[in-house]
Amino acid sequence: MLFSLRPRDDSFYQFFTNAAENIVKATAILTELSEPEADAQSISERLVEVEHDNDELTHGLYNKINSTFVTPLDREDMYSLGSLLDDVMDHIEAAGNLVYLYGLSEMPVLPREMVELFGILQTQADITAKAMPQLKGMNEALRDYWIECNRLENEGDRIYRMLLVRLFSGEYEALTVLKLKEVADELERACDAFEHVANTIETIAVKES
Repeated sequence: MLFSLRPRDDSFYQFFTNAAENIVKATAILTELSEPEADAQSISERLVEVEHDNDELTHGLYNKINSTFVTPLDREDMYSLGSLLDDVMDHIEAAGNLVYLYGLSEMPVLPREMVELFGILQTQADITAKAMPQLKGMNEALRDYWIECNRLENEGDRIYRMLLVRLFSGEYEALTVLKLKEVADELERACDAFEHVANTIETIAVKES
């Protein structure tokens, strides 16, 4: 009979699951910006609330890691995963806030490619939230998760480049271009951060296999 020196403490895994589920909420709120007559102020305020919730989760995770002698996963990997999930949330919140603060919601419509990036982020959030509970058992489905998350990041990069082409095509006024590009950069960073989460989970899976 095999014994593990790792503790069977489910609360660590629950931290990651809760953080990922918060990101799902954030991407759903962000996507509301694509709706006609979206209330950008309400969207921005709700994103701030969800981001604050995630900050509390992250601090709780760090405190538990620091106060636990033996952790169920590598200590540095857990710090990294918690930090990267927080990075995703920060970029999503920033994108939504900038749309409101720059008055971009007053445009007739946001660029189509920007709305497509909202969709990429929402899909990345959904599959990340589904993957987190599988960390405990190192389910083989995790491999499908990080492959798909990386594929989505590549698709996000392609859409981001097409968005830049559109922004610099002369369709928009110069000041509007600068504002939209800041939002686009935050969306692209969020896509990258999701990929970093997936890469960290792959690292954890390899170590634990």
